Amino acid sequence: MDYKQRQRRLQGLLEPSHLDALLVTHLPNIRYLCGFSGSAGALIVTEERCVFLTDGRYTEQARDEVKGAKVNVLSKSPLAGAADWLRENRRTLGRKRLGVEATHLCVADHGGLKKNLGSSFHLRPAPALMERMRMVKDAEEIACIRSAVMLGAGLLDRALQTIRAGVSETEVAAEMEYTARQRGADGMSFDTIVASGPRSARPHGRASSSPIPPKGFVVCDFGVILAGYCSDMTRTVHVGSPARADQDLYEAVRDAQHAAVQAVRPGISVAEVDQSARSVLKKRGLGRYFTHSTGHGVGLEIHEPPRIAVGHNEVLQPGMVITIEPGAYVAGRGGVRIEDMVLVVEGGCEVLTPSPKELITI
Repeated sequence: MDYKQRQRRLQGLLEPSHLDALLVTHLPNIRYLCGFSGSAGALIVTEERCVFLTDGRYTEQARDEVKGAKVNVLSKSPLAGAADWLRENRRTLGRKRLGVEATHLCVADHGGLKKNLGSSFHLRPAPALMERMRMVKDAEEIACIRSAVMLGAGLLDRALQTIRAGVSETEVAAEMEYTARQRGADGMSFDTIVASGPRSARPHGRASSSPIPPKGFVVCDFGVILAGYCSDMTRTVHVGSPARADQDLYEAVRDAQHAAVQAVRPGISVAEVDQSARSVLKKRGLGRYFTHSTGHGVGLEIHEPPRIAVGHNEVLQPGMVITIEPGAYVAGRGGVRIEDMVLVVEGGCEVLTPSPKELITI
């Protein structure tokens, strides 16, 4: 990864954002900017330099991982150390306008930082500089995401080998997660969702001890982390022969997902993509059963901007990686969701997830 280039891009955005420095505390943003993957750190970015601060637990890791920034190892918290550094260097920071990541810095930390800095610094909520930079992936990031998607997609076969009437949802999830680790995953992107029978009508029905019933849908939503980047996919299968109504429900969601994928291209708004899926389900009389957004960005975090939803105006650009995952959930009966990861490219999109979307019966 070209961390220096990312740092230079961010430094070029400070003055237009009316900032003399930015204090980065959100760990995925720190990793994006300098490569550090630990759990305690802060990064100060000024127009001329970048300084990374961490504690003694990460002395060796910081020296190995951090690129393009001076490493300061502290005997205190990174946030307290950042305040010390800023006070010591205040004369070089112009009007001392300090941007903080307001959506990630808790009230207590903000209060402590303000107290430690005193009246000489003007703390300002920074605009979403990092979020906008991270929305468009570079070639190395896309390569990492492709690898994560392929590893994650391979777990579906393990799920299909395990799903049987009477087997618990947690056993299916455990087999998938163990296989992911065996194949080299850093971990799972989120708690694996395996929701069967009436529980499949819960969009975020995390795997429970409930046994899979002899007939009905099983929603499997899962993803892995590989080299720091996430994957995310959902497939819905059916145990036993599906009734006509269940087949119709599945086909409606599949058609909605296909319509939304077909809509993805540079220049289209995320709300239009969402509407492409939503209109199909509405025409099938299922609009009220689609209770979440059509998708979201994926990268170093499993949920990143842009959000593919009504009321959002972000315009898609080449290099964005998003999910397309409409669903329909009928309480007491069951639900269906189908999800792919999609890369926006010039002229359209590329579906990264390789698995088929025809209904699989077990």
